[in-house]
Amino acid sequence: MQSIESSVSFLLAKAGTAHRNLIEEQARTIGLHGGQIFVLMELWKSDGLRQVDLAARLNITAATVNNTLGGLLEKDFVTRKKYEDDARSTRICLTQKGRDIRQDVENLWREIDFRATGGLTDAEETILLQLLPKLTIEVM
Repeated sequence: MQSIESSVSFLLAKAGTAHRNLIEEQARTIGLHGGQIFVLMELWKSDGLRQVDLAARLNITAATVNNTLGGLLEKDFVTRKKYEDDARSTRICLTQKGRDIRQDVENLWREIDFRATGGLTDAEETILLQLLPKLTIEVM
């Protein structure tokens, strides 16, 4: 029988923790937290999302989105706007500062990717890119 430490789930959890720590470390260099980067990425794809939509897209709770938005609002990366067609609905919109930091985040992400995969051959990286989406779909 396979030991827990050599199971796929254990190794994925360890890799996930190391990767999350790397994202946090790198995000701090540009004044962000890891979760804030993912919120910004969603808003760059579709600005003006509702908090509930951000939560669904990121597979996190509305409370987590609210906490993450607090820092982005405080640092003026996003703003909350009410729309006339639905007074109950608040939309999260990028500010100019939120749009401007995109290039910094993309550069940072390339560095994260390089550090995360630097020990892999091109073939191993290709296989990993094929396998990870399958695992993500099964887990989520």
